[in-house]
Amino acid sequence: MKMTAFKGVMAVAGIQLITATMALATDITVWCWAPEFNGAAMNEAIARYTAANPDTKITVVDFAKGDLEQKLQTQLASGTTEGLPDIVLIEDYGAQKYLLSFPGAFEPLTDKIDYSQFAKYKVDLATVDGQTYSLPFDSGVTGLFYRSDLLEQAGYKADDLKDITWEQLSAIGDKVKEATGKPLLSIDINDAGAMRIMLQSAGSWYFNADGTPNIKDNPVFKAALTTWVGMLKNQNLYKSVSGWGEYTGAFNNGDVAGVFTGVWMTGGIKGNNMAGKWAVAPIPKLDGVEGAGHASNLGGSSWYVLSSAPSKDAAIDFLQKVWASDVDFYQKILVGQGAFGAYLPAREGEAYSASDDYFGGQSVWKDFSDWQAAIPGVNYGIFTNEADAAVAAQLPGLVAGGDIDAAIEAIDAQIAQQIQ
Repeated sequence: MKMTAFKGVMAVAGIQLITATMALATDITVWCWAPEFNGAAMNEAIARYTAANPDTKITVVDFAKGDLEQKLQTQLASGTTEGLPDIVLIEDYGAQKYLLSFPGAFEPLTDKIDYSQFAKYKVDLATVDGQTYSLPFDSGVTGLFYRSDLLEQAGYKADDLKDITWEQLSAIGDKVKEATGKPLLSIDINDAGAMRIMLQSAGSWYFNADGTPNIKDNPVFKAALTTWVGMLKNQNLYKSVSGWGEYTGAFNNGDVAGVFTGVWMTGGIKGNNMAGKWAVAPIPKLDGVEGAGHASNLGGSSWYVLSSAPSKDAAIDFLQKVWASDVDFYQKILVGQGAFGAYLPAREGEAYSASDDYFGGQSVWKDFSDWQAAIPGVNYGIFTNEADAAVAAQLPGLVAGGDIDAAIEAIDAQIAQQIQ
């Protein structure tokens, strides 16, 4: 551990005796991004831990996300451990990349954390060869946020949005556009989030567990791509947007009637001053796909301890004492930052069970908790971003009437080339 120390001096019969070195403080360094979200949640955890452990100092170093990833990648690749933090935040989609590319760099926590207390899909994505390395943090459990007032104009109530398929959602979009003049969704054709959501909802992904592409002979992939292209062909369903600002602006400004995305969008939606006019439903499911359900994930991140960390033991103790055991902590960061954790016992807390007037009295956090527990675990692998790009490259041609099987062959070939 990194210690701050002093030496005491005693005078005995005119002779100075040096006492044993006395440790004053243990220093733990944390790297993360988004100070208003990840940093704020971490600072709440620090306050709780240091209140009981005043000799421990925990410092959060904030980065832009891309800068953190580049610095971590560069330093791990160099083999130099000096300057690395004790704890680092890693996006879930990048977990396997780091764990497989840098074996031994991260400390396994398998015997130190009770993983039965966390959402299984989060545990699976941080597990390699039977060892689990993360302290699961925020969830990206998905839902269909919608303007209840606008859907009521089209004749729909909350029960009409339960247990529907994506094709049924597209048909609902037709009626919403006819009744209100507004599309149901905003869609950026270059964003692959919909494919990620559909694939994981059926327990599938772009890659097999061994890292080989799972594209050409994967019926779930074909069903997801076919479904997504069918939705993109329905011009009544969505407003075409480009980039994050236009995407979020469309539903926050009232230009569209809904959005399907991760739970982390809740705070943004609640900032648009339309209290009582929003609700949340489970995402639709893939039609005709065995095992397909209404639970999936988009985004999320977790905490990792570096094996080389000077204060590794203290860092693990900190994660154990707060992040892996403190139910009240998760209530606090849910209310304060809208941070929806993957720690399942937190569902029994008051904040998770409370109704929300903004969403018409719906207990939205409880609903998200139930959906989170049902998310299938998948292995994101190393090349998710490359797979996204390969899919995006084929979408314009498919929307224009291209052959789905030929597109799948092209996607498979592009991914195989990129991962060599």
